[in-house]
Amino acid sequence: MLDASDALVPVGAVHFPVCELKQTRSFAFLLLRDFTLLAFSSAIEPFRIANQLSQKPLYRWTVVSEDGRPARSSSGVEVAAVRDLRSVERDTTLLVCAGNLMTGHPAKPTLAFLHHHYRTGGSVGGICAGAVALARAGLLGRHAFTLHWECHPGFFELFPRLEPTKRRFEIDGRVMTCGGGAAAADMAISIIRQDYGDDFAAIVADMCLLRDDAGANLSQRSSIGTALHTRNPALIEIVKIMIDNIEYPLTMAELAQRVGYTARHIERQFQRCIGQTPMGYYLGLRLDHARSLIAETDMTLFEVAAATGFNTKSHFSKVFLRRFGSPPSKVHHHRRGTRSVY
Repeated sequence: MLDASDALVPVGAVHFPVCELKQTRSFAFLLLRDFTLLAFSSAIEPFRIANQLSQKPLYRWTVVSEDGRPARSSSGVEVAAVRDLRSVERDTTLLVCAGNLMTGHPAKPTLAFLHHHYRTGGSVGGICAGAVALARAGLLGRHAFTLHWECHPGFFELFPRLEPTKRRFEIDGRVMTCGGGAAAADMAISIIRQDYGDDFAAIVADMCLLRDDAGANLSQRSSIGTALHTRNPALIEIVKIMIDNIEYPLTMAELAQRVGYTARHIERQFQRCIGQTPMGYYLGLRLDHARSLIAETDMTLFEVAAATGFNTKSHFSKVFLRRFGSPPSKVHHHRRGTRSVY
């Protein structure tokens, strides 16, 4: 691996002195097929900026792949790997970069290496859908972790005993994970804050044109109230109940009983605030969840239908076609075809 003298220290106009230099921290980014380029670059840049601001080798990084060959991102851009995975040393934090559940499947030797790296004292992490590889390596059972919110439904199906948080990133002992995108930069800035304090982390965030909330780690998605453009507590509570009951959907009478309002009152609130009937909105939530499962898992269409509360595959296909303009079989076929191309 690189030594401290090989760490990139670019020259910049702004300087922020760091008086107490710690040992240079090392990171290796393992790029899996169809990794997310935005999340990968967002994780690296804060470390580059930290070196630039301090004019000292605070951090170093390298890019590795399973076989040492270039890795193709989900946008089609390839990134060259400097080395293969076996070059990663114990004092290096190994971060797995993946784009989705279907393509973030490392080979068995890679999973074995991840497991060995952690068990022998190394730190590991997952960026975007990288937590899937950590789960397959058996490293998430005792740690708080997260991954991109789009992957949550499929992840629950693959690993029913593991529950990701909804936060932008998690750093729990020697395991760090983030939801991808700008959350990767948030996680890197949090590491910098831990190493060199709030003031230094704040100027790094300024250089990234990101907000620095002195350690705040918010949810990946807007609140339900924000998404619905309402502060109506009853409406927000009903939608939460709907989201929690996708596989076994509740009737209108059951929803009304849960929140203590009449069915007619709930219907008026939905029409006024959302412009839909409660059951129409509920059906949309279930179908969106179904589409996510089709895109992100190996579940059959029958299994997806059952997991989203449809008694028959034919009824599921009919309402799916009505919402998305194409049958679920087409989405299922496209996903499988895409997986086999690259």
